[in-house]
Amino acid sequence: MSTPGRRDRARSQDAHLSEGPGPANPRELFWACNWLALQGFGGVLAVAQRELVERKRWLTREQFVELLSISQILPGPNIVNLGLALGDRYFGLRGAFAALAGLLSLPLLIVLALAALYTQYAHVAPLAAALRGMGAVAAGLVIATALKLLGTLRANALGAVVCAVVAATTFIAIAWFRWPLIAVLGALGSAAMALAWFKLAGAPAHGL
Repeated sequence: MSTPGRRDRARSQDAHLSEGPGPANPRELFWACNWLALQGFGGVLAVAQRELVERKRWLTREQFVELLSISQILPGPNIVNLGLALGDRYFGLRGAFAALAGLLSLPLLIVLALAALYTQYAHVAPLAAALRGMGAVAAGLVIATALKLLGTLRANALGAVVCAVVAATTFIAIAWFRWPLIAVLGALGSAAMALAWFKLAGAPAHGL
C-alpha cells in the first residue's frame, strides 16, 4: 500500500495527473461515483465523461481517454475499471474501494428490483418496444461521447491521421468482419502501442 509521501512524489512526477482540484477525500469520491452511476441509464461512460471532465474537472479529456483506454482492454465492465483506476490515482486502495462501492451499491439494488419486475412483465409488448427504443438511445450516448473525445487525438503521440486509420480499421474489423474483440485488441492494439512507444522513445526530451 502506498504511503502519502510516495503518492505525493508520484503526483509531482506524473505529467498526466489532473490539473483540477480532484476529490477532497474518499467520501466525496464515493458520492460522486454513486451519483454518476444513478444517472447512467443507457450508458454510464457518457455520464462519467460529463461529470468527471466537464462538471467536476477532476480529469482533462486527454486523461479521461487514457483511463478509458486502459479500462476497455481489461476484463470486466469499463466503468468499474475506470472507477477503480480513478480512485487508486487519488487515494490508493481506499480510493479504489470507495469508487467501486459508489458505482455498485445503490445502483445494484435498483437493478435487482428492475430485473425482478422485468421477469414478470417481459411479455408485455409495449415494454419490449420501449427497451428496443432505449437501445437506440444508448448507442447515441456512446457515439456522442466518442465525438466529444475525438479532439484528444490531436495531441496523441501517433498523430491524428494514424489514430484515424487505427480507429477505422478497428471499427471495420469488429463491425464488418465480425472479428473477435480479443483478436483485434491483440493485433491492432499491440501494433498501435508499439508504434506509440517508438515515437515517444525517439522524441526529444524537453524540460529535463
